[in-house]
Amino acid sequence: MTDTQVTLFQLDNYGPWTVTPHPRPEPELQALQARLYGDLAEAVGDRGGYVFATRFDNVVAVTNGLDRADHRAIQDAIAERYPVTLSAAIGTDPEPASALADATDLLQERGSAQDPDRSAVLAGEPLEGEGTVRVAHFDVVDVTGKFTDRLDAYATHLEVQGSTQALSRYLYDHHGALAFFVGGDNVIAITPDLDAAAFEAAIEAVAAETGVEFQVGIGTGTTAADAGMDAKYALEDCRREGSRLEGLAPATAD
Repeated sequence: MTDTQVTLFQLDNYGPWTVTPHPRPEPELQALQARLYGDLAEAVGDRGGYVFATRFDNVVAVTNGLDRADHRAIQDAIAERYPVTLSAAIGTDPEPASALADATDLLQERGSAQDPDRSAVLAGEPLEGEGTVRVAHFDVVDVTGKFTDRLDAYATHLEVQGSTQALSRYLYDHHGALAFFVGGDNVIAITPDLDAAAFEAAIEAVAAETGVEFQVGIGTGTTAADAGMDAKYALEDCRREGSRLEGLAPATAD
């Protein structure tokens, strides 16, 4: 049984800051967001977690193994380097989407994202003991041959984005999973304790909707980093064997 710990990191009063005392140039804001994401990815990753950029001013992290002291250290490090502070809320649940919903509620209870009086809030409690994380690492089957080497770069971008959005929506709606595009043709999903049949159904549904086929490697561990590395090796098995799913026992007919 999985028990996922999810942390929502949210910049405090970021929207008003971007236009005070005057609107700031977009390249400046994009560079700040990229640096912030990089620093968070490194800080959480050094502690065994995973970070996903989402909207950049809102960053979702899978933080099994991180306690409140780890979260506070990350917030303090950001405060030292950036002109804005970072609030955080921790949610836990067997279903990742429910964990994130709980974290969101906790943070909203402490004030709006544009509340000038909210600064570096830390809400919620980490898991007691070790939880188990399930990571599914998807990529598009033969994206180079089907898209990259045949279409222009923007058309390829649209094909990949459309299919990864369809996959993310399916996993969220049907299973309460959190799936994120992470570059190239890759999607990393944090899922409940699903069986092989559920992953195969997701792949088939997305292929029927978009015409794009995915393969997936699946891993499980006490931290996102451990589960993610198992998933990466399983995905390599897919590529080597030409299979669509590795890391779980294959689905069997009833």
